[in-house]
Amino acid sequence: MNRRDRLGDILVKHGKITQSQLEAAVHRQTKEHGKRLGEVLVAMGVITQADLERYMRVQIEESVYYLFTWTQGTFNFEADVRPGPQDFLVSINPESLLLEGARRVDEWSLIEKKIPSFDLIFVVDKDRIAISESQLTDAQQRLLPLLDASRDVNQVIEDSGLGEFEIGKALYGLITAGFVHRAGRTTTGADAEITDARVEEHRNLGVAFYKTGMLDEATREFRRVAELRGSDASAHFYIGLVALKQARWREAMEALRLAAEKGGGRPAVFHNLGFAYEQLGRLDEAEAAYAEAAARARTDAKVYLGWGVVALKRGDYGGAAGRLDRARELFGQAPPPAWFWARSLAAAGAGEFEQAEELAEDGVEAYPSHAALQNNFAVLKELSGDLTGAEDLVRAARKNEPSLPQLSKNLGDLAYRGSRYDEAWDAYSRAVELAPELGDDVYFKLGNIAYKRNNRELAAQLWRKALEINPKHELVKANLDTLSALS
Repeated sequence: MNRRDRLGDILVKHGKITQSQLEAAVHRQTKEHGKRLGEVLVAMGVITQADLERYMRVQIEESVYYLFTWTQGTFNFEADVRPGPQDFLVSINPESLLLEGARRVDEWSLIEKKIPSFDLIFVVDKDRIAISESQLTDAQQRLLPLLDASRDVNQVIEDSGLGEFEIGKALYGLITAGFVHRAGRTTTGADAEITDARVEEHRNLGVAFYKTGMLDEATREFRRVAELRGSDASAHFYIGLVALKQARWREAMEALRLAAEKGGGRPAVFHNLGFAYEQLGRLDEAEAAYAEAAARARTDAKVYLGWGVVALKRGDYGGAAGRLDRARELFGQAPPPAWFWARSLAAAGAGEFEQAEELAEDGVEAYPSHAALQNNFAVLKELSGDLTGAEDLVRAARKNEPSLPQLSKNLGDLAYRGSRYDEAWDAYSRAVELAPELGDDVYFKLGNIAYKRNNRELAAQLWRKALEINPKHELVKANLDTLSALS
């Protein structure tokens, strides 16, 4: 019989007796020959007769269900054999037992596609569960604390007090919903030498694929490394790097966080984790990750640049300026375009517009074909009142990077401000063609132009789109109310 089906273990796992009570009962049973363990436990007063009958039924049912998983074996039938003298007998409907067994076999054929082996280790995606509105079953709730990337399925079954089928069914649901994913597998000592060789083989292939830009293939190899050696931090690190390159921010965050938890203490782990959090909009966590990276790499200019950008996005313009200035020192004479972009915005955010314009101009001089820097410089020129200079910059930037929607929007703003509505219409239309959710103000102004052209139906459509993006836009509401009153 499977050890998990033994009555004593079943009672312990269901909290009916303690391990010490079980050991005491087993010791007492050796002295009271002929008595079954259940009878001893009842005599000790640790369980009731009703509990014993209930869990005897569970034991028998689970044992029979386990037999349904056998694909081969032998059996022996003995005629006219009767139960010996006992205090009680358990009556189970064989038809129900067979139907339930058949149902479990059918379900298990699906479950084993997700859980092909009990030596697999799974880990919970806590963030995905936190934002989900799905209701988990009691078994799934009981399972979650045990899926901590250290226990394989065998150990989860042992520690949960649930049967293999219950665990399999609960785990299958969690995996299918994306709340749980594989983190590796356990290995025996006999497999260790073979596993080491396979790990290195898959790792070397993964690195080679990564360096040649074959990212899906690289991910496949590093996932195999993680499965073979669950504690391997570098495998999760590379999986995270690939996900970053493919803009799969949540997957990158999960992989890099696992790398950090498994001992990947390199600054690059926290640097990239910070960037993943930043792309997800989780700026407080990004701040903490970048701070950890900076503490471990005090002379890495790229870390300070990323840390400064996060401060900028959090509205901490003083903190951003300090970090970015430190990055400039570490970069030397040639900081990258992102530095000029961020530092000029930090100065503007702090109200230092003259310094912001100087920094933006320095950036354009250093990188004359960089559209984002030209756009920033144009916005600052517009703020200073130099509309002609701003428009010249935007047009030049748009020529270099026609697919950047913000440039078309800014050109539209300048034309709209100068009452050149046909030009504004063309520029705004191009902007929303490139980025349909660019902003409510684009649709608001397009609606205004349509209204000026006496196309009230189109104006209403565009204003409704603006209101869809920003339900609190009061001017749009007023325009729609006016239009409704006129119709």
